[in-house]
Amino acid sequence: MLTIVPMLIAAVASVSQPATTPMTGLCRPAGIQQLRIYEIFDGNKTAFHNRFRDHALRIMKRHRFDIISIWETRHDGKTEFAYLLQWPDETTMKTQWAAFMADEEWSRIKRETGAVNGRMVGGIEDRQLARMPYSPC
Repeated sequence: MLTIVPMLIAAVASVSQPATTPMTGLCRPAGIQQLRIYEIFDGNKTAFHNRFRDHALRIMKRHRFDIISIWETRHDGKTEFAYLLQWPDETTMKTQWAAFMADEEWSRIKRETGAVNGRMVGGIEDRQLARMPYSPC
C-alpha cells in the first residue's frame, strides 16, 4: 500500500495547478491536506461504495469535512479506496474526525451495513500532506 502514496501525491499535484490553468478552482493553498487510503474487498466493494456515497459523504458534510477528490486503485492485488481532504488546521481536523466517529447515525449505519455485507474495510492509512514552499499552489 505504501507505493500508492507517490501515485496519489502526483494526482494531487496535477489537481493543484498554478492560477494560470483552468483548474484554478481546485487549488486550495491554505491549511493542510489529509490523505486517507482504505483497503476494500472486491466481494463487497459495491456495498462499500454505496455506503460511502450515500451515507459517509452526507454525514462528513454535516461535520464540515472538505473532500477534494476520491479515487479507487488496485495495487499488489488489492483494491484501495483513497480520498483527499482539506482542513484549515490540525486541531479542526482532529475535532471534526472525533465528531464524525462519535456520530450516532454513522455508528448505526456501519453496524447495519456490516451485519448485511460483512467487513468492508481492511487496513487504513492516514497521512497529513505538508505542502512544500516550492509547490505551485
